[in-house]
Amino acid sequence: MHKLTTPVASKHRTPQLRIVGAGLLASAAWLSGCSFIPTYERPTAPVAATFPVAGGTSTTAQTPASLPWQQFFTDVRLQKLIALALDNNRDLRVAVLNIEQARAQYGITRANQFPSINGVVSGSRSRLQTQASAGGASGGINSYYTVGLQVTAYELDFFGRVASLKEQALAQFLATEEGRKTTQISLIAQVANTYLAILADEELLDITRRTLVTREQSLKLSKLRFDSGVTSELDYRLVESLLEAARFAYAQQQRQRVLDDNALTLLVGQPLSTLGTDFLPPSTAALPVSGAAASAVLLAQAQPMVDVPAGLPSELLESRPDIRQAEQLLLASNANIGAARAAFFPKISLTVQAGTASNQLSRLFDSGTFAWTLAPQLLAPIFDAGRNQAGLDSAKAQRDIAIAQYEKTIQVAFREVADALATRATLGDQLRASQAQVNAETVRLRLAGLRYDNGVASYLDALDAQRSLFTVQQALVQTRLAQLQSQVTLYKVLGGGWTEPAQATGAR
Repeated sequence: MHKLTTPVASKHRTPQLRIVGAGLLASAAWLSGCSFIPTYERPTAPVAATFPVAGGTSTTAQTPASLPWQQFFTDVRLQKLIALALDNNRDLRVAVLNIEQARAQYGITRANQFPSINGVVSGSRSRLQTQASAGGASGGINSYYTVGLQVTAYELDFFGRVASLKEQALAQFLATEEGRKTTQISLIAQVANTYLAILADEELLDITRRTLVTREQSLKLSKLRFDSGVTSELDYRLVESLLEAARFAYAQQQRQRVLDDNALTLLVGQPLSTLGTDFLPPSTAALPVSGAAASAVLLAQAQPMVDVPAGLPSELLESRPDIRQAEQLLLASNANIGAARAAFFPKISLTVQAGTASNQLSRLFDSGTFAWTLAPQLLAPIFDAGRNQAGLDSAKAQRDIAIAQYEKTIQVAFREVADALATRATLGDQLRASQAQVNAETVRLRLAGLRYDNGVASYLDALDAQRSLFTVQQALVQTRLAQLQSQVTLYKVLGGGWTEPAQATGAR
């Protein structure tokens, strides 16, 4: 075991000097921990304690924010499209790069708390003009060379200015991370809603194709009856108008299908034509015209999505990344007040240089050439025409703005969840009513056809039944689409679509 020994020089120190030295060290330690950042208190959420519509129950014990999107979306094609979008979407890529930029900026600010040590090699050469050399003779020449280490203008952060700026940069970095999560949640919801919209487009195209076939046959029959003088031109023109209306709807639906394809292409980050059939939404173009409509196939296969409970309004503070982002920006503004307050106090900086020095380059590394320089500087503000006070007022105003933005974010989140719950509560009844209406109109069309074939009713009754069935079939598809998209929206507004990584991405 090594025995600790006291240096000889310490034996000559007086107790008073030891007390003074200890006091100076304690004072320096206390000042270095000084901070003028106001104590942070989370603002009270300016929303009601409960949602207007109950959230319901769920078969899963997980909260929406902790439920991975792979478990929420059960459609295999949709899962592949979402994974592809997370890899290739440019908006998400920009959000990730913004994190890297904020991380680097935080590293720069944190590095200001430590001295920068640089290697220095310098030399100077000057000519001395003496009285003896004034008559024309050349004077003497002095040369000075140094090699060593240098710390330039290192700020001793006694009043926490640099530490406050570090806390501000850290909060901004964490806010950028939360912004990335918000971008991912929105991207997943957009991909899902666009995918469901394409399925609805295919169903509407299939319904319209079947209607076109039926109305073309009706037009041929009406033309024969008109030419034979059995019906009037009024009946013939009505059938013709219904056929053109179906063609108009078909062209409109074809355009919407292309637009939705373009939207999905932008979201996934590459052309859909380069993807395999396992990624693409199914198409109804190859289905036979006769038989059951596709409306009982495509959107129904997109179900079920896992039902999610709404929870409590207070849980939004922990589950919504946009709320956490707003709070981090509020923390950054709060830390900036500490830096603005510290500007009223003296700024102490230190420049130190140590190494070897000589007046001859050849003797630069000889023994006895060690030299050092210590140059402390204290800069105390005396008159700045109100600049520091204006900076503090600006920081406080920015903090108040951040508080208002944080509260507004909570209010927007509360409204989005309340709207999603209200939509989910009513769309179920609306969908059941729409399905019942389709069933009723289907029976009505069949009965109208039988009455017309038996000469009991006019052909106008049959045409009106066709028109009504076409309208309610379209409404059924739109209602089913709205119901599915409302489930996606509720999952999104409750903070679903993001799972916290196993390890933290940032450290102080």
